[in-house]
Amino acid sequence: MECGDLELGELLAAAEAAPPGESVDVVARDLQKRFGAERVSFLFADLIGQRLVRLAAPGGDTPDHPEPIALHGSVYDGVLRGQRQHVEPDGQDGLRVVTPVTNRGDCIGLLEVTLQSADDTALRQVRDAAHALAYIIVTDRRFTDLYHLGRRTTETSLAAEIQHQLLPSAPCCEAEQFTLAAGLVPADDIGGDTYDYTLDRDTLHLSITDAMGHDTDSALLATLLIGALRRARRGGCDAVKQAEQAHQALLRHNCGLATGQLLCVDLDTGVCELVNAGHPWPLRLRDGTVEEVRLAVNLPFGVAAPIPYRAQELRLRPKDRLVLLTDGMQDRGAAAVDLVALVHETRALHPREVVRRLTGAVLDACRGNLTDDATVLVLDWHGNRRRPSPGATTSGPAARMAADDRATRQT
Repeated sequence: MECGDLELGELLAAAEAAPPGESVDVVARDLQKRFGAERVSFLFADLIGQRLVRLAAPGGDTPDHPEPIALHGSVYDGVLRGQRQHVEPDGQDGLRVVTPVTNRGDCIGLLEVTLQSADDTALRQVRDAAHALAYIIVTDRRFTDLYHLGRRTTETSLAAEIQHQLLPSAPCCEAEQFTLAAGLVPADDIGGDTYDYTLDRDTLHLSITDAMGHDTDSALLATLLIGALRRARRGGCDAVKQAEQAHQALLRHNCGLATGQLLCVDLDTGVCELVNAGHPWPLRLRDGTVEEVRLAVNLPFGVAAPIPYRAQELRLRPKDRLVLLTDGMQDRGAAAVDLVALVHETRALHPREVVRRLTGAVLDACRGNLTDDATVLVLDWHGNRRRPSPGATTSGPAARMAADDRATRQT
């Protein structure tokens, strides 16, 4: 595959040879060489998700420390939501091109370029460069704080800093069988909620947890809880054993209690093994109807009691949407938000946008002053589209449709 004058491999090699904080510079030089691009910059959202921070390549007329840009209602907002390249006149006889920088559904940011002219081939190559930039940034942010520093447009408490280190590096993931997205507000304070996910060959693991307490104490409790859950999960434990190990860790260290919901979803069948440790019930959108999934509830992690954790089975059907919540999405001022109605209203949107709408509605209802974390995780289940019908020797759209139809009848 070629990326203009440079093959993609050469572009990646050039990025690897440069310092990790100069990823944008490498792509900018490539675009300048091929198209005479001007004012090349990368934009990414701050922790709150309300403003964009601009990281400009050298040589443009952008200030060294530009002010954050309001996201809502901007061209950038539209590109992030629609995940489509935007082209418009720049007012100086050139073209302004804004392209999403996305990896596996995770909206990393935006590439903005000014070109004197651009045909379809040039615009495609800018999209290719943005795709390459996504992989470069995912790699480089392991070695630099540049992208973390840029996202701090407000002061971040110690509890929130600890909390964010516990979250997956990508709040969204797309795969053949599912799409998921998650979000947490407020992003700059408090510190007890967490969500987590990982994908292995045959199972999607999900968790959403709420460590009791305030500020740093809740963040430290969440650290112990997530550490215990990940250790158990990476040791091959199922949902029940993960819950037991997390529970024992909290008891041994006598540091408090936490609620949580643990899910292990079989990627082939959609059968979900689930443990509910004193956590709010999830919402499920199925066939246009939203309802609570009324699960049996075990005691929270860290509560001394001789009652074992039990697994429950939940069967996901293709086109199901599952919404996991913490109680901050329902408590006090947030209770004014009709979550059931809002989940139904946003049924056609991508999970990323559903998360934004839900957390935004809660923030608005609380006038920006939440007394507890509010966290949501949205899972869209597509089903195993590759499973062939009995006796089939080929794959294709018909085979995938037949597989989805069988899965629906079975569940």
